Amino acid sequence: MTDFDDELIAQWGIDTLAVRAGQVRTHEGEHSEPIFTTSSYVFDSAAAAAARFNGDEPGNVYSRYTNPTVEVFQQRIAALEGGDAAVATASGMAAILSTCMALLKAGDHILCSRSVFGTTSVLFTKFMAKFGVTTTFVQPLDYAAWASAITPETKLFFVETPSNPLCDVVDIQRLSVLAKTHDCKLVVDNCFCTPALQKPLGLGADIVIHSATKYLDGQGRCVGGCVVGSKEDMAEILGFVRTCGPTMSAFNAWVFLKGLETLRLRMDAHCANAQALAEWLSDQPQVEWVFYAGLPEHPGHDLAAKQQRGFGGVLSFRVNGGREEAWKVIDATRVMSLTANLGDAKTTIVHPATTTHGRLSPGEKTAAGITENLIRIAVGLEDKQDLMDDLARGLLAL
Repeated sequence: MTDFDDELIAQWGIDTLAVRAGQVRTHEGEHSEPIFTTSSYVFDSAAAAAARFNGDEPGNVYSRYTNPTVEVFQQRIAALEGGDAAVATASGMAAILSTCMALLKAGDHILCSRSVFGTTSVLFTKFMAKFGVTTTFVQPLDYAAWASAITPETKLFFVETPSNPLCDVVDIQRLSVLAKTHDCKLVVDNCFCTPALQKPLGLGADIVIHSATKYLDGQGRCVGGCVVGSKEDMAEILGFVRTCGPTMSAFNAWVFLKGLETLRLRMDAHCANAQALAEWLSDQPQVEWVFYAGLPEHPGHDLAAKQQRGFGGVLSFRVNGGREEAWKVIDATRVMSLTANLGDAKTTIVHPATTTHGRLSPGEKTAAGITENLIRIAVGLEDKQDLMDDLARGLLAL
C-alpha cells in the first residue's frame, strides 16, 4: 500500500518513481520518509500476533525481515527496475548469496561470466561449492561457450554488464533466450548501470542484483544490497533473509532512498565525465588501451548504445609496463581517492589485480583479463578538467 494508486504510478517516468514510489505517510503527515528504528512491533491481540506471524495478515513482525523504511526502499527500487517486488539485504554480496541459497540446492550448477567482481567468483567457487553447488565460468561474449557449458543441472546464469573492471557488454536479450530455452534463470548484476541507464528485466532477465552501496547511494555512506524480480522468486529470497538474517538496517534504507531521488541526474553526470576522461586517456602515449563502452573502438559500443541509455561511470585502462608502472600512476594522483569502492560522487582509482580481484589465482586473473598494468577508475562528479590534470600528474610519473 502506498500514497498513490497503481494506475497513477504506472504513468510515471523514472525521475518521479525515484522520488515518490513506495512512500506511505504516517498520521504525522511527514513529507520525507521516516526512519523506523525499531526491532519489533506491538500487536493488538494474541490472535493478531498469530495472524502476522503466519502471514495471514499483512503488517510488520520483526525488523529482521519487515520494516516500514526498508519496505519503501524495496518498493521504490522494484518500481525503478520494473520488477514485481524486491528484497533488501545487508550488502551487495548478501544479495547474491541470498539469491543462490534461496533458489539453488546441492547438485545444481551455476553458469557465470568470467568477467565479474572478484568476490563474486570467490563466493561461487569457495563457499557455494561447500554446499554442493558447482560453477562453470565462461567468457562473457562467447555465446557458443555459454550454450555448450549448460548441463541438465544448470539452474542459474549470472552476468555483470557492463562487467567489472573491463566493461564487457553482454547481450542480455540473447542470453535470456538461451537461459529460458534450458529452463534456467538469468541473473544480471546491474550495479554499473543502475535502472537509470539499463533495465535488464525488460530485456528478458529474471532477477536483477544491486550493491546499493554504489550508485544507488551515490555518496559512499552506507553498505547495502537488493534483489529485484518476480513475486515468487522474491518470496523465496525473503524467506532466506527472514531465517538467516542478512538484513538491511532502517537507517541505511533511508539513506539509499535519499540517493535514489537524484539517481538519474547523477548517472548522467557520471557518464559525461567518464566519456570525457576515456577520450582523453585514449590520446595519451603512456596508455596502452582504454576499456569504456562509450568509445567507438570498444567491441561492445554498438550493443551498449542499444541496450543502455548511457555508457556508465566506470572505465579501466592499461598503462605501458606492469604493476610497478600502474602503482606509480596511482600513487602520483592527488585528487582521486585510492579506494576499491565505486559509484561515489568522489572519483576513485584502484589496482584491480591486487585489490578487488586480488584473491583470484594467477590463471583466473589471466582468463578474466586482469593484468598487472590495469587501473580502474570510477569517475565521480568533480570538474572533468581537474580529473584530467590529476591523471596527467599520474602518467608523468612513468
